[in-house]
Amino acid sequence: MKVAIIGAGNMGGSIARGLAQGTLVKSQDIIVSDPSLEKLNQLKLDCTDIVVTADNQKAIQNVDVVFLVVKPWLVADVLKNLKFTEKQTLVSVAAGVEIKELESFLNQPIVIYRMIPNTAISELASVNLLATLNAPESLTQALLAILQEMGMAMFIPESQLGAATALTSCGIAYVFKYIEAASRAGVELGIYPHDAMKMVAKSVEGAAKIILNNDTHPSLEIDKVTTPGGITIKGINELEHAGFDSAIIRAMKISSK
Repeated sequence: MKVAIIGAGNMGGSIARGLAQGTLVKSQDIIVSDPSLEKLNQLKLDCTDIVVTADNQKAIQNVDVVFLVVKPWLVADVLKNLKFTEKQTLVSVAAGVEIKELESFLNQPIVIYRMIPNTAISELASVNLLATLNAPESLTQALLAILQEMGMAMFIPESQLGAATALTSCGIAYVFKYIEAASRAGVELGIYPHDAMKMVAKSVEGAAKIILNNDTHPSLEIDKVTTPGGITIKGINELEHAGFDSAIIRAMKISSK
């Protein structure tokens, strides 16, 4: 499968780097376009076999799948200036732009997907969400296999993308916020900043692995480490008093709109 990525910003670059580390798409079969030569040059330094260009139309020539990774307000202008062939597939990463709207910008009907990744895709640890309306099952499975190499891939209805975006694409920022805050607490308690950050980040990784690798629930795991009169339950109760759960829920809900 040959792939084009339009947009070499944070997300587009992350997708390119993630694809290049996989086994199902060869690095030399990835072409990335962007008007910024600086971004393209940096990408080439990281992934020397990837092809780069400033010409979007040149990028999509002779490829099977086109990942559109531009800001939502640029989608119409970018797509209206591209000529697709009927055998090509478009995968849009533009948040909030629905498939029906994407169809209206194209020169002819092609298969369209919407994809929601997060920036951990460059580390092969992303949650990759995929939605479509009428794509063939074989193509969907092929794309899911590619995305699975870059983390976890899930196929969901388009109607759920807003809520799922809050949990995954926005949610990773909320995890970073927790790591930042907990690390600052560590510094105040006398731990060097870099050490504190590593400790907290590894604790987050460990908690995630417990949930992903076992038939369990966060509340059960909390019970295992909160002994009567212990320091952990005191901290948990302080989070409750400060409205921790409510803040997370409110953040997720407002991000889904």
